[in-house]
Amino acid sequence: MITALAGGVGAARLLTGMLRLVKQEELSVVVNTGDDIELFGLHISPDLDIVAYTLAGIVDEKKGWGIKGDSFHCLDMFRKYGQDTWFSLGDKDLATHIYRTHRLRQGKTLTEVTREICTSLGLKVNVLPMTDDRFETHVRLREGSVHFEEYFVKRQCQGNVLGVEFVGSATAKPSPEVMDAILDAEVVVVCPSNPIVSIGTILSVAGVRDALRRANARVVAVSPIVAGLPIKGPADKLMRGLGLEVSAFGVAKLYSDFLDVFVIDTLDASEKERIEKLGIKVKVTNTFMRTLKDKVALAKAVLSEQ
Repeated sequence: MITALAGGVGAARLLTGMLRLVKQEELSVVVNTGDDIELFGLHISPDLDIVAYTLAGIVDEKKGWGIKGDSFHCLDMFRKYGQDTWFSLGDKDLATHIYRTHRLRQGKTLTEVTREICTSLGLKVNVLPMTDDRFETHVRLREGSVHFEEYFVKRQCQGNVLGVEFVGSATAKPSPEVMDAILDAEVVVVCPSNPIVSIGTILSVAGVRDALRRANARVVAVSPIVAGLPIKGPADKLMRGLGLEVSAFGVAKLYSDFLDVFVIDTLDASEKERIEKLGIKVKVTNTFMRTLKDKVALAKAVLSEQ
């Protein structure tokens, strides 16, 4: 059994490569829900949907999110009604959010609804929300605290980051399925996702970090930072705002208490010795996933470390 910790496009790309090497039934994916937000009365789970849509082969590859070929008639009508439509939701995508919200209001957990959605999309991968409890990531700016999606999408990551708040982390708990996925795994893969607002959120849920320390699994992570810059997203701005070094070493240090192997890009080969002093084995390879061949090659490099 393989368990991955995931959030967003980078994770979805690596998972695509992994599924060329292992059966879907052998893979569990614990997904960040700190990005979850309520809009138009609907429960939106951006990272859960990116992972599900990508693995189901229906994602908009150009954008990395949403459903390919989707239309936006509903959003157009929202605009006519004077609504703020900064968060782009396609018509087919909205069906997912309507279904999720409907089932949650019927008393189902987010884990149960996610399983229903994935099954309907033909997936056998065990996709798990990091928690069924309310959890939101907020970013502190000079003008106040805003939801991460507002910072990321509406504000286009503008403004100096003064801090990051995990609203709900004091009470949020992982589901039994999440704990079992970590403790029963042979290898745990920490995907190349934002270390603060994707992986950091998962690690902040009570018991998850301790489970990674206690697990018999070999824990392998892929750096989302290459040559001092994120491959995608605002990880550099968030890390810098928290006073962290924006580098592969900086990410390795965040994971050092549970990590066995860290995969870094060839452009960061000079970081190898410094990271190894943290007690972590380092593997150097290409981590850019521009093609399916790249995704499979990186997945092979990661899984060969189990």
